[in-house]
Amino acid sequence: MPDAALERFLDGVQGRAVQMATFALSDRDAALDVVQDAMLAWLSRYGNRPSQEWAPLFWRVLQNRIRDRWRRRQVQRRLFSWLGLGNDAGAEAVETLADLSGGADPARQLDDERFRAALHSALRELPLRQQQAFLLRHIEGLDTAATAHALGIREGSVKSHLHRAVQHLQQRLEAYR
Repeated sequence: MPDAALERFLDGVQGRAVQMATFALSDRDAALDVVQDAMLAWLSRYGNRPSQEWAPLFWRVLQNRIRDRWRRRQVQRRLFSWLGLGNDAGAEAVETLADLSGGADPARQLDDERFRAALHSALRELPLRQQQAFLLRHIEGLDTAATAHALGIREGSVKSHLHRAVQHLQQRLEAYR
């Protein structure tokens, strides 16, 4: 049974982890499965580590699980396409990053909903590494070294992926500046 600090940590990252996995997989149910699997794997392997090591290790485990599921889905899609069955019919469910409306008037809420939809669309368009680097760095708040560790790549690669992701997002969201 995990102690209170472990439970608080897992409770604290669960929602953000589900959002991140949902962006990557475009399927909330698959995201929930991946996050649960990542939490169990992380807990069994790293739960006894010092608490300052928990976040980078958890995000690394989650990234590995996301990549594994994403690769399996790519193979399934190719197979379904080859068999003439079409793409997998997974839902395009994407959770919001944050409540941008803040109780604003209806016109503002409509603008916020449009921005949120455009942001989600732009994030889904990014290649997986760029998307996950952006989410880990700018949404989760990991530094470059921790992001590199979580993704299993070099810090310079993180910077390149982030630069490309930000360029893409700026271009796609130009109308909302």
